[in-house]
Amino acid sequence: MAKDKILSEIKQAETNARDMVEDAIKEKNDRISKARVEAREIIKQAEVDAHKSAQSTLRSAEHELASEKQKIVEQGKEEANIIAKDAKAKVDRAVENLIKEFERAVHA
Repeated sequence: MAKDKILSEIKQAETNARDMVEDAIKEKNDRISKARVEAREIIKQAEVDAHKSAQSTLRSAEHELASEKQKIVEQGKEEANIIAKDAKAKVDRAVENLIKEFERAVHA
């Protein structure tokens, strides 16, 4: 009878060991699945954060470009005004010279 009891205890220990291994495998698989889900969520959030950061950087760059464009346009207008003033002064002198030449030609 001792043999039967020992065999029964061995079988029970084997069953317990098998159950423990199966439980450990299930727990491992569950943890892997949860880790994969968590990793996907982290990646998704990182993509959202990266997109927001890119949009913010883009808006900032657009603002800087608009500001720089405004400066260039203003500088161009100032230069155009200076050129126009110089040209007007030259036109006035040219007209005076033409009148003088015309008067000389008439009196000659």
